[in-house]
Amino acid sequence: MIIPGQIISLATFPGVVVHELAHQLFCRFFKVDVYEVCYFRVGNPAGYVTHEPPKKWTQTVLIAAGPFFINSLMAAVLAFPVVLKFDFNSLTISGVVLLWLAISIGMHAIPSTGDAKSMWKAVSGNKAPLLAKIIVSPIIAIIYLLSLGSFLWLDLVYGVFVSLIGPFALVQLIS
Repeated sequence: MIIPGQIISLATFPGVVVHELAHQLFCRFFKVDVYEVCYFRVGNPAGYVTHEPPKKWTQTVLIAAGPFFINSLMAAVLAFPVVLKFDFNSLTISGVVLLWLAISIGMHAIPSTGDAKSMWKAVSGNKAPLLAKIIVSPIIAIIYLLSLGSFLWLDLVYGVFVSLIGPFALVQLIS
């Protein structure tokens, strides 16, 4: 039986793929061995990356947060050409496809609660200095709040923001 979250994952599967690819890219960057990657599946989770434990807490945090950086940047870059000449009356099929890709990728920029758990595990106890706990703990709390907010479509709001509003504001600032 398909549930609503799975329908959203199917409709925005490019975002899931890029989210998992971002984790994998950050693993490769930090030379952390990746054991298994599932870029997309119908189920929970919609994708995953299994890797060895990183040697440093900073690596764990950045691997977990990787989709935020990669997905956000990719969403903005994909939407930018459409935003440059945005006009609802002259929106082409390629423009619609680019916007769908951008928004779906942006929607999956927010790290998952599983990512937040791995961040917490990396900085809790004596594994990281107090400064790390002070910096990372609010990020973890925000991830959990945004996860709850997905019931209110905050992931869609973020996807639209990073894909349309951010690039549009940049275009307005430049011109």
